[in-house]
Amino acid sequence: MADTIFALSSGSPPAAIAVVRISGPQAGAALAALAGDLPKSRMATYRTLRVSRGTVLDQALVLWFPGPRTATGEDLAELHLHGGRAVVAAVEVALADMPGLRRAEPGEFTRRAFAHGRIDLAEAEGLADLLSAETELQRRSAIAMAGGAFSRQVEDWRERVLAASAQVEAVLDFGDEDDVAELPSDFAERLERLAGELSDWLSRPRAEALKEGFRVVLAGPPNAGKSTLFNALVEDEAAITAPLAGTTRDVLTRAVAIGGVPFVFADTAGLRDESGDEIEVIGIARARAALDRADLVLWLGPEGEGPAGCWEVAAQCDRDALAGKAHPRHRVSAVTGEGLVGLRRDLIGTAARAMPRPGDAALNQRQHALLAQAEGVLRDALRETDPLLVAEALRLVRVAFDSLIGRATTEDMLDALFGRFCIGK
Repeated sequence: MADTIFALSSGSPPAAIAVVRISGPQAGAALAALAGDLPKSRMATYRTLRVSRGTVLDQALVLWFPGPRTATGEDLAELHLHGGRAVVAAVEVALADMPGLRRAEPGEFTRRAFAHGRIDLAEAEGLADLLSAETELQRRSAIAMAGGAFSRQVEDWRERVLAASAQVEAVLDFGDEDDVAELPSDFAERLERLAGELSDWLSRPRAEALKEGFRVVLAGPPNAGKSTLFNALVEDEAAITAPLAGTTRDVLTRAVAIGGVPFVFADTAGLRDESGDEIEVIGIARARAALDRADLVLWLGPEGEGPAGCWEVAAQCDRDALAGKAHPRHRVSAVTGEGLVGLRRDLIGTAARAMPRPGDAALNQRQHALLAQAEGVLRDALRETDPLLVAEALRLVRVAFDSLIGRATTEDMLDALFGRFCIGK
């Protein structure tokens, strides 16, 4: 018999209300022990909570959800307490003293929901992303994944592959009969259409761009104004600025959201060919490595000397003594604020186009790899003429689809996923 688990599922006290969840075979008994008896199912009921000695713990709303139609697929109870630390602690102690009950581990409620078929793996991953969402784009993409948008699409693909597999098996089993001697005339066309749909999904912007942010690296020679512009973009004095060349020695990063779009800005050491300072040499090497990882480079150095695809930025445009750029994408002054609004607007538009559209489900690395595997095997099947090899290829496609939504998975992967959740979720 599975343990019965409990945890605080709302925010840390103090708060107006604290919600303690109990899930498992002893949830009903635990609720009855505290509240006197089981209330009517799925109806909030006001009760005085007491321990066995009769000591009052709190006056609270309690709810009883008999399984399996619950969030976890098990018997589930909720205690809506006053949100003081002492109240929550006293109730948790009372629950821990009950036989068969223990404190939940991170993500254990959601893992039980997955184990009991209440959600699939893709929905669980979306829920994990929703809990960590910090921007509107992240929230809307996670809602789409947690709500089952991608899972429904995978189920549709899987049903179509199953239908194709059945037709191939019919040819293998009854190939000597005239009515099933050959595959249907549109068989290859349907597989090609399916492979095209998978390819379209694979070409979408990835979820990592939403999670990690659009990476913008500021680069150029020493004293080009990188750190000052960096501070202006992140709206914080994060980087030390000084007229002394080589002030920035390492890559300084700061994650911010601008216009609801997540960014990671990186300030780098000034690039130059020679330096007598060993620490600065290391900083320059790290700066060059940061350029390779950038989604976009803002080049503040001499025009035409930046990496391919960079934006030419004429910084310090308030200083007449500086030689300007003939054709910069932006002229800015971090001191006066000139040009910063236009630069931010351009960055938001560029980053938004590189990210999933609002509300679209976005594939993470695991999902992308499995979908790419399915597409590759499907295209292999289109090149085969032996029905036996076609049948095996379609089986492998189904295996990839099953792994996407959790019909086939490993405990290690599940441990890593549900370990991302907080206790009580």
